[in-house]
Amino acid sequence: MTDTLRIIPLGGAGEVGKNMTVVEFEETAIAIDCGLMFPQSDMLGIDLVVPDISYLMEAPDYLKGIFFTHGHEDHIGALPYVLRQLQAPLYATRLTRGLIEVKLREARLLDATEIHTMAPGDRVQVGPFTVESFHLCHSIPDSVGLAIDTPHGLVVHTGEYKFDYTPVHGRLTDYAALAGYGRRGVLALLSDSTNAERPGYTPSERLVSETFERVFSRAKGRIIVSTFASNISRVQQVIDCALQHNRRIGVVGRSMVENVRMARKLGYLTATDEMFLRPEELETLPPSQVAIVCTGTQGEPTSALVRMANQEHRQVNIQQGDTVILSATPIPGNEELVHRTLDNLFRLGATVYYHRLLPVHVSGHASQEEQKMMISLTQPRYFIPAGGEYRHLVLHAQLGKELGIPEENIFVVENGQVIEFDDEGARLGERVGGGHVLIDGLGIGDVGEVVLRDRHLLSRDGFVVVVVALDEASEEIIEGPHIISRGFVYMRDAEDLIEEAKSLVIEALANGHRDTASALIRDTLAEFLYRRTRRRPMIFPVVLEV
Repeated sequence: MTDTLRIIPLGGAGEVGKNMTVVEFEETAIAIDCGLMFPQSDMLGIDLVVPDISYLMEAPDYLKGIFFTHGHEDHIGALPYVLRQLQAPLYATRLTRGLIEVKLREARLLDATEIHTMAPGDRVQVGPFTVESFHLCHSIPDSVGLAIDTPHGLVVHTGEYKFDYTPVHGRLTDYAALAGYGRRGVLALLSDSTNAERPGYTPSERLVSETFERVFSRAKGRIIVSTFASNISRVQQVIDCALQHNRRIGVVGRSMVENVRMARKLGYLTATDEMFLRPEELETLPPSQVAIVCTGTQGEPTSALVRMANQEHRQVNIQQGDTVILSATPIPGNEELVHRTLDNLFRLGATVYYHRLLPVHVSGHASQEEQKMMISLTQPRYFIPAGGEYRHLVLHAQLGKELGIPEENIFVVENGQVIEFDDEGARLGERVGGGHVLIDGLGIGDVGEVVLRDRHLLSRDGFVVVVVALDEASEEIIEGPHIISRGFVYMRDAEDLIEEAKSLVIEALANGHRDTASALIRDTLAEFLYRRTRRRPMIFPVVLEV
């Protein structure tokens, strides 16, 4: 649309994760972040969820760059899937670039991808946009927000942030940059809403260091700390505490090993080679000399901690005297998996600490007073709450109104809703694709609503397969019917039911026509089985003509 600036959230608006926002003017678009989301509890068998980029695929040449705010999975994790369909230069800070390169190297996409390092304060010209990054504190080093000069004014995207006055890596949020944007005039602010329910301020990362110190000073056996593989700050806290208590570090979990190696190479982790244990030393050194950092905070079935808790790990088995720290809070939808892991750890005799018992994790997201401070510093004309479930967006919008932003200048939108800006102001535009693309194994988007519905039906009432062979000429039954059941009834305990079902199939086929045999079997058995069991299994007729 001519002379119109468009902001389009494709992920992260009305949900936690899958962050991706498009900024577009005429025939040029840039994207901010490209993240994934863990599947919701009703997404049976799904491994990951990534943004729907069908809108970008309508004119793939328009996308001139993807800019990243930080290196967490919900901001970079969809790249291996998106870059197979859509090519664009990537812009990221040093650590974020390193995390991206680890991911793309594993996906064999690194050599074909153009990546640029963008330090805080750098400015990049992309068509009509000038993009400047500014440093923010989060739970990972090298986090930035983005200030985008557009033909209609300055758009500020905070990414994820908190105002931490004692960050682990020592660099404070760039308050001067935020205030400077406010003085220049901010057309629109997109600001993290995740903690809009929490009053006050989010605690500093230093609080976790103090908790680690107490736990390390008391523990007699091994200490196993589980955190996100990308949480490099937390890994440094474990290393620092282990050093103080004469413990060496074992790194477990493929993604954790790769990220630690990369972060050490780039200088984001301070530790000597001698501090790290070889895999064979994890079980041979005295327990009081061992600390392990690993993946598995979300109960992921293949993660290191879950395999330890299930006694299935090749290198580490949980034993009496171990102390386990889950240094994260469950992502919404993962609670059941996390609780199951906790129970298994307790069953094995470990001492377990998690967020409900001790402050072993603090949020990386701004609470209400910090969200107010962000709005006050930038003084936006228009406010777009971003990054959070729908209630978080609404609550963040209320904070904006309390600070004097007119209600008509606040846009609470979900994925796919276009917001348009021109000389006359701002308004909602049309909707574009902003749903889920589901990843199941190697398949990308080949599992949709129909397949999920079938999986729900199968998980609820099981299925029945009916195999019958008909004579091609006479249409008479020459073999069968054979009935196979899975997840419906136990065949040995339901012989009478199965025999009666066979009789009904024979009767239906005798009175019907070959062309409608499958439908006859399905309808006859569906009615009969529901009448007898009050269940609705999926019925698969297999009619062979011989």
